[in-house]
Amino acid sequence: MVEIILVLAIGLAPPLLSFIFLRQAEARAQIRLRAALRAAEQRQFQRLLALPADYRRVEGVGALIGDFTCRYNARSAHLRCAVNPFGPCKECPYYEPISSFTDSP
Repeated sequence: MVEIILVLAIGLAPPLLSFIFLRQAEARAQIRLRAALRAAEQRQFQRLLALPADYRRVEGVGALIGDFTCRYNARSAHLRCAVNPFGPCKECPYYEPISSFTDSP
């Protein structure tokens, strides 16, 4: 009877130890993954803080990027325009002044 119990204990020990070590490794991996995600989020946030060169604050409108005298400017702090959202506005082939838009009947 003792031999049977000893054989069962020796037979069950490796899977039990493997299960315990696996759970510990998963917990460590989760901690490292959360830390990596926080670090990536922090880097992305730092990139967002770097303002574009054509960033302006306009009284009554707020923050704008791009050439806000252009008809296609999105009037947004995130997109430059509807035609060329990522810019650059300088020498854009789609530039059309706002005055021509407002002067038309």
